[in-house]
Amino acid sequence: MERIKGGVTAAKGFQAAAAAAHIKYADRTDMAMIYSEKPCKTAGTFTSNIVKAAPVTWDRAVVESGVKSQAVIVNSGIANACTGAEGGRICQETAGKAAEVLGIDEAGVLIGSTGVIGMQIPMERVKAGIEKLAADLGGDLEHGSRAAKAIMTTDTREKEAAVQIEIGGKTVTIGGMAKGSGMIHPNMCTMLAFITTDAVISKKALKKALSRDVEDTYNMISVDGDTSTNDTLLLLANGMAKNEKIRCNTPEYDRFAEALHVVNETLAKKIAGDGEGATALFEAKVTGASTKEQAKVLAKSIVCSNLTKAAVAGHDANWGRILCAMGYSGAEFDPEKADLYLESRAGKIQLVRDGSAVAYSEEKATRILSEPEVTAIADIKEGTEQASAWGCDLTHGYIDINADYRS
Repeated sequence: MERIKGGVTAAKGFQAAAAAAHIKYADRTDMAMIYSEKPCKTAGTFTSNIVKAAPVTWDRAVVESGVKSQAVIVNSGIANACTGAEGGRICQETAGKAAEVLGIDEAGVLIGSTGVIGMQIPMERVKAGIEKLAADLGGDLEHGSRAAKAIMTTDTREKEAAVQIEIGGKTVTIGGMAKGSGMIHPNMCTMLAFITTDAVISKKALKKALSRDVEDTYNMISVDGDTSTNDTLLLLANGMAKNEKIRCNTPEYDRFAEALHVVNETLAKKIAGDGEGATALFEAKVTGASTKEQAKVLAKSIVCSNLTKAAVAGHDANWGRILCAMGYSGAEFDPEKADLYLESRAGKIQLVRDGSAVAYSEEKATRILSEPEVTAIADIKEGTEQASAWGCDLTHGYIDINADYRS
């Protein structure tokens, strides 16, 4: 496997575009399009929130229908959530306009929206934006990056990833882009993620690979504990790599799933590290667990702890907050067997052995916590399973951003 530059346009046959449609933002691009030269098999996962935005309902129906897709239309600024019958009409008209300008099947057009809940999307601006997008489609990496920037809201940077693998002597590429910064919590988040691949793969294998991998990637990140109305993860495969078809329970499937995991984990970590107001990516790794589920519950609890996140922001090795978060997670473990460590590019330090403090340098701990990527490691010494979760530190910036988000 080889990591390569790019995002959604890295895979053969995919193009992208960005446009300033002035849906909410006056001084930046706020619409993106992904287009495939060939119709794509699709798979998707969506928010667990009972309150679902209109595009979520629309995309789920498209994916479950089995119809092939050739385009994704995304807007930022307005979520098209809690918008009643009007929200569904907006999706219908968006798909119809995209089908008209691209000459594709309206039934397969996928839609993503992110932004303020409750506002109605100005349809005429969306239609004008779609025309601009169609006229500016390109398959180079720059077009992909522009699309990744256009879907941002409070994100500070675009999020892209791509890899290549060999399947039966053919080069298969998987690329993706994502957005997410706030309203991020396990079981999907205010996260839009779009993955493209030129692999020839069965619909069953595509769906299986995505649904399984979500559990260890996007569902293991948290910024603020809020699960969004708009979470959407879509995977499109156009088959233009011309490899022998990938089917479930084969070595080729395993290779594809591994590559997909790299793309998904990379994007998930970029989302976590770009949390609103964040200065550091915070990873919690639980080792020595008796089951994978036990490790996942404990790791999630650590990254979701506001007290722990605030300690990371203050570069304070307040390890009691980590043990406390593990203790109320709901997972059983023996705290008197637990070891805790902190690790970053500045080194590694042990804070706790068998549930009690050990002598350590506060100065070294502060240096470790001052890096842009920090890991807390908890070894509970019960077995061989492990899991990681990702979040970020909690700073005053989070409040500053969210106190006036609608203005």
